[in-house]
Amino acid sequence: MNRTTIDALRFDIAKIAASLPETATTLLVDRYLTNREAASARVFRVYKPTPPHYHATCDEYLYVFSGRGTFWMEDESNSAEFGPGELLFFKRGTVHAQPKILEEPVIFLAIDTPRRDPKDIVFVNPEDGTPESFIRADQ
Repeated sequence: MNRTTIDALRFDIAKIAASLPETATTLLVDRYLTNREAASARVFRVYKPTPPHYHATCDEYLYVFSGRGTFWMEDESNSAEFGPGELLFFKRGTVHAQPKILEEPVIFLAIDTPRRDPKDIVFVNPEDGTPESFIRADQ
């Protein structure tokens, strides 16, 4: 049977995480696992503290694969530590930040619904960055 679409895949998250570069000039480096209109799945590594920002077009689920840091949603008053095995969720338009990296590597498995365009990043303070300085896709 000749299949022209992929209906199911299996991913080794540990292997993908280990293949991400040790350093980066951007805040994040990600690798898309799926990129369908309804949802996208990515593995990404955080290299530097992430300033307040939001995504205008998607909800985001972040499963903490490794590392520890601090994270807040909506405002700094609800800042808390995160670690492996936790799931962070926020709706589109929710301002969030990761001000501290406490243990590296910080790696997330992200599910975005609907799919997240890599340019969908709005910094609260525009001087904090651009889509190009925020994330780089790892091929």
